[in-house]
Amino acid sequence: MKTIQLLRVAHLRGPNIWTYRPVIEAWVDIGDLEDYPSNTLPGFYERLTTWLPGLAVHRCGIGEPGGFLERLREGTWAGHILEHVVLELQNMAGMRTGFGKTRQTSVRGVYKMAFRTRQEEVGRAALNEGLDLVHAAIHDTPFDMTAAVARLRELVDVHCLGPSTAHIVEAATERGIPHIRLTDGNLVQLGHGARQRRIWTAETDHTSAIAEEIAGDKDLTKSLLRSAGVPVPEGQVVQTADGAWEAAQDIGLPVVVKPYNGNHGRGVSLDLSSRKDIDAAFALAKRKGGDNVIVEQYIPGNEHRLLVVGKQVVAVARGDTAWVTGDGQSDIIALVNSQINTDPRRGVTEDAPLNELKPHEAAEIILELERQGLTAYSVPAAGDKVLIQRNGNVAFDVTDQVHPSVAATAALAARVVGLDIAGVDMVLEDASRPIGEQRAAVVEVNASPGLLAHLKPASGLPRPIGQAIMAHMFEPGDTGRIKLVGITGQQHTTLIARLVSWMLYIQSQKVGLACRDGFFLGARRVDARDCAHWDAGQNLLMNRSLDVAVFEHTPRGILSDGLAYDKCTVGVVTDVGDFAALSDFYVDHADKLYTVMRTQVDVILPHGTAVLNAADPQVAEMAPLCDGQVIFYALDPAVEALAAHQTAGGQVVFLQDSHLVLAQGLDTVARLPLATLPAWPDDKLHALLAAAATTWALGMTPELIGAGLRTFQIPSHAVMS
Repeated sequence: MKTIQLLRVAHLRGPNIWTYRPVIEAWVDIGDLEDYPSNTLPGFYERLTTWLPGLAVHRCGIGEPGGFLERLREGTWAGHILEHVVLELQNMAGMRTGFGKTRQTSVRGVYKMAFRTRQEEVGRAALNEGLDLVHAAIHDTPFDMTAAVARLRELVDVHCLGPSTAHIVEAATERGIPHIRLTDGNLVQLGHGARQRRIWTAETDHTSAIAEEIAGDKDLTKSLLRSAGVPVPEGQVVQTADGAWEAAQDIGLPVVVKPYNGNHGRGVSLDLSSRKDIDAAFALAKRKGGDNVIVEQYIPGNEHRLLVVGKQVVAVARGDTAWVTGDGQSDIIALVNSQINTDPRRGVTEDAPLNELKPHEAAEIILELERQGLTAYSVPAAGDKVLIQRNGNVAFDVTDQVHPSVAATAALAARVVGLDIAGVDMVLEDASRPIGEQRAAVVEVNASPGLLAHLKPASGLPRPIGQAIMAHMFEPGDTGRIKLVGITGQQHTTLIARLVSWMLYIQSQKVGLACRDGFFLGARRVDARDCAHWDAGQNLLMNRSLDVAVFEHTPRGILSDGLAYDKCTVGVVTDVGDFAALSDFYVDHADKLYTVMRTQVDVILPHGTAVLNAADPQVAEMAPLCDGQVIFYALDPAVEALAAHQTAGGQVVFLQDSHLVLAQGLDTVARLPLATLPAWPDDKLHALLAAAATTWALGMTPELIGAGLRTFQIPSHAVMS
């Protein structure tokens, strides 16, 4: 039977042996299909490409669009095919991915396959759907592609970051700012430790709760704006329909009626002049926003949403009026469907910049039609124009047209309310004219404003909102990173981690440590369990008190979860070691273990340092892989890799004449006598050198390095392997 069996599926949540980003790793047994590459399966190519036409752009190893299809025609194996199918299914579901690799193990028919995923549940579901699809294509059985993609799209909607938050996170990534998703929703940490910031879509950790309360109180907002000289419409808060009519007469017709606590234009009725219309609008507003209703002066013009970030307007969108023209035969529902909803920009999902209009369901449209003596089922005469929606769909970009005085008024309104990010709704006759030369008013100031109208406008240019928010939250050049030290190997890594952490602690740095001896904050151990794993590492990164964090990584941890961080300041590799203990991961050769250990070097920042054991030839070979600097250490200064590095002017640490020596090229920086240190067993002197090299890489002076080494006591209970 030609089937694929999944032996193991794991989510590698950090940098791993495959790539810098999270992946799903699946071990697949293709069984008899090892003898049946794709070109030997009748009709397989045609069925697969019919279901997944997007495979035509997959480059595969050939490096150009169509590369994968060429491999299919020539003959490739089921594990590789499954990789590309899963990637394409994720793309079709709206979660763009591109990276995938498949490698054969030493066991016939068993492959390791990895593919990039932005969300674990979606990735796992795509793998299962892909497996069913490949089987259907092999055996010529039915497969409901539409239903499969719909299931995946639903998972994307439920589990993935919303489009606005995802845009902000992408902007952070472009700046080199790391992120951690803190909940299943849109709460995201940007940066690490003490330098982190937090966002929740368009709210930041500097968004004031008091300002949000003010923005939610429309009457208070108008009062504060008026006192600051911001033009606002005159209005009153009412609780009854009679009160609404009385307020309208006091203010002067026409008026606007809207919910006191409404948003996004829900329940808002404009340009009202009759008692009947105001009564109906009051009922709608009360239904949408509670007991209190606002009646305010109607300002002619178009609604505009001005997005304020910090002290500047960064994007502006204008609303538009929707009309239909009668043909004497069609009712208004049919006219809306044929004249408005056929616009490809309209839809029901967040991908659509304009909403579909449903005149028989939307209360605001029903009221608008009633004011014209119509219903959704009326049939207008040929040539008659019918107003369907006033100032709906504020999604037409006019950022480049806005007059500076208009932008300044919006920015002032946001500051008066106290919001660092705000959506300021203004009614303007013409956004390009000075505000003093037209009838204009700020009608609302909104906390947590929607961003999609500016990211995917119905017309005009998308605006780089994420970049503006990053510039507001982080100074130029600030990546929100603290110093991170990763230590990998199979010899003395726990001891090195403890020693480095201690040396940083006595330098008055706020340091955290996750290692096999436990979880430490400063000198205090808060968890005595083995904490050399991904979850403990994440806890360090989320701790807002830390200036530096130290992590111990085991080869098994890298294979199981990946590293806890995307990049580090210093990466230490002590040795490659023995691969025998990792046979259950199909690591059956020293070269495969080398690939695991080099992961630590691959993630070092360009301004960072690799600290490498020059006495291990495989570790020494990792030096060219580092994007930053390299410090070699060895007991013997004559070790070939160390000596060559020193001759070339590099930094080295070694023992000579009972001294620990720090040297920059042929110049000695410091000589620390071993006699002044606590007695160190000879078999652990490597740890002493590695710790000295690591703290030197972090900028610690030789005097402080010596003080740290002198005051450290090897714990009798520490893991010393």
